[in-house]
Amino acid sequence: MALVNDHELVVKGLAAMFVHYAQQVRVVDLQDQPTVDTEVDIALYDSFGPLAPPPDAIAALCRNRLIGKVAVYTWRMSTEAVQTAAALGVSGYLSKGLPARDLVDALVRIHRGEKVLAPHTDDEIEQVGGDWPGRVEGLSNREAELLALVVAGHTNKEISERLYLSGNSIKSYIRSTYAKIGVTRRSQAVKWGIEHGFAKAAER
Repeated sequence: MALVNDHELVVKGLAAMFVHYAQQVRVVDLQDQPTVDTEVDIALYDSFGPLAPPPDAIAALCRNRLIGKVAVYTWRMSTEAVQTAAALGVSGYLSKGLPARDLVDALVRIHRGEKVLAPHTDDEIEQVGGDWPGRVEGLSNREAELLALVVAGHTNKEISERLYLSGNSIKSYIRSTYAKIGVTRRSQAVKWGIEHGFAKAAER
């Protein structure tokens, strides 16, 4: 896959999202301009900020014979924007609100020949400011905070006291967090958290 955006920092940050999905996705080209000169299965165009993807850049990627398929990755999820991109020939139009695992799943489906266009909403998605470990996996700020405390070895009672939440609320957050990261036991959650940067978050 090639990653395309006008800003070098953005494509490097986007590439980091796929580190834990090396079996499904291999990034072979990072471009801070709308060109790809490496043969790739998919070019993922990251649309900057809240702006709609520029039609000329998307059309150029779709015409590039080195690119198997083109997908757009954007906050702009209006029906009009999706239809415009589809008319230009994209195989995927994907929301930046997708957790990393769902983004990877969509890319695999596109590679297999499916059209994946705005799979979960026609509405604009509010861009969330800031960042935290686990955000790209779909964890809320509160769920990430709780997981960091779990990784640090705190009990549910200690977490409840630290976050000023009831025991039932803690259990509810744990259930939703485990579901999002695909684990069922605390030991699995700790392992996942360490592998995804939560050990450092817990230290902070």
